[in-house]
Amino acid sequence: MKTSGTITRRVMLGAATATALARPALSRAASAPVRIGLLSDVAGPYRNVGGPGAKVAVDLAVEDFGGTLLGRPIEVVQSDIQNKPDISSAKAREWIDNGFNVLVDGGATSSGLAVQEVAREKKTIYLGNGPSATDFTGKFCSPYGFRFWGDTYSLSKGTSTALTKAGGDTWFFITADYTFGYSLQANATHFIEAAGGKVLGDAKVPLGTTDFSSAMVRARASGAKVVGFANAGADLQNCIKQASEFGIVKGGQGLATLLMFVTDVVALGQDVCEGLVLTNSFYWDLTPKTRAWAERFVKRMNLPPTMVQAADYSAAMHWMRAAKAAGTLDADTVAAKMRAMPVNDFYHDNVPVQANGQVLDAMHVWRVKPTAKATHKWDFYESISTIDGKDSFIPLAETGCKLT
Repeated sequence: MKTSGTITRRVMLGAATATALARPALSRAASAPVRIGLLSDVAGPYRNVGGPGAKVAVDLAVEDFGGTLLGRPIEVVQSDIQNKPDISSAKAREWIDNGFNVLVDGGATSSGLAVQEVAREKKTIYLGNGPSATDFTGKFCSPYGFRFWGDTYSLSKGTSTALTKAGGDTWFFITADYTFGYSLQANATHFIEAAGGKVLGDAKVPLGTTDFSSAMVRARASGAKVVGFANAGADLQNCIKQASEFGIVKGGQGLATLLMFVTDVVALGQDVCEGLVLTNSFYWDLTPKTRAWAERFVKRMNLPPTMVQAADYSAAMHWMRAAKAAGTLDADTVAAKMRAMPVNDFYHDNVPVQANGQVLDAMHVWRVKPTAKATHKWDFYESISTIDGKDSFIPLAETGCKLT
């Protein structure tokens, strides 16, 4: 009995000591910051698409939310992943292993898909507003993956359908030579053919190319009525400049931009972009609310916000609200709450989130107006049409996402 009592007392003393030692660790965990990690193209061809502006947008979301979540301060960190899948996945893994609670952005589709796989493995929510290929919320969808802007299906639907029906029934594509470009061209081809048009050919060009001369020669020789640019960022800007140098429009061909951002018009000039048709899910000058938010963004960036940057704000805000409502940072619980809650912010009004993580944004089709029609700074677009969110994206049953 004496031996038994001695052992019991030792066990109790050991448990008490362990509990005392654990308290500081638990206290540190409870007060440690909630960490939001942005994996972005900070200095490459998509710098002005997400880049430093993505962090500004998420910083604004954190400020608007109040700066704390579940009693803990919120910290926003950004890393340049250079649009390289290996760097992206390594940084994602490092951050998750070091306690980051959510990942945002992702740069190019190829790097974003790499992040998605790490986030799936590590059961961490990924707000993937970099990748736009349909596969992100299609066959590679994740229970932890979300996208708060358009995809290559919805972005190409408005532009390619509008131009084909307007008489541009033959197309030649200059396409970014990776998943994003292939997806954009494939989706545009679907809508061109559905509207009675035909694709005559394409030229695949690596990401970051500065010389598009051979592609322009092939585009001009094709005789297509429309030359479609299935690329974005600095690559798209170089295409538009060189199309002018090669006399594409003067020769009677039209230009189609399947993923054009407001910062592209700023960089190239409204006169250069006049007449270009584009589709997006966000325009800074759309409503009084978007103008008020954009004014805050511009004070920090000196540029109007892109739809990716606005989406990063929206995604971070929705995640924080879902975590607060759920009372936990547990990824499975928060992801379920994010799908159950409609999205509300300065440009979303009770917008649903599909089972595959896609937010059903309405898509706006625009034409770049003449400078003479602009009434204020960055007054670039005139509306052609708006496509309701439920009609903008691939029907859920056809996405290939197993979560459906």
